[in-house]
Amino acid sequence: MPVVPNEPADESDRIFALQEEIGQLKEAVASHAVVDQAIGMVVALGRITPDEGWEVLKEVSQHTNIKLRYVAELILLWGRSGEIPPEIRVELEEALDRYGPTQIPGAPPD
Repeated sequence: MPVVPNEPADESDRIFALQEEIGQLKEAVASHAVVDQAIGMVVALGRITPDEGWEVLKEVSQHTNIKLRYVAELILLWGRSGEIPPEIRVELEEALDRYGPTQIPGAPPD
């Protein structure tokens, strides 16, 4: 039986490859859920559309040079604890201002 290129040589290699793929898929699903929840918070906070919420998260991530998933995690933690790193707060306020004037609760008045 000829060996097909890019396929594991035996069953144990195939099982290992499938287990790795399952792990990656689980991580992707969890990451997607975290980002979706953070978008929901941003949408409610800024009274913006979900597409705009996605753009806000991307901008905060890009302007702080922090991975989007981690920004999303920080926003979710903020929702539970009321604490958010100052650089994230500033970028979040600025991004939300670009999509509609608002003020983040707990932020000092202008």
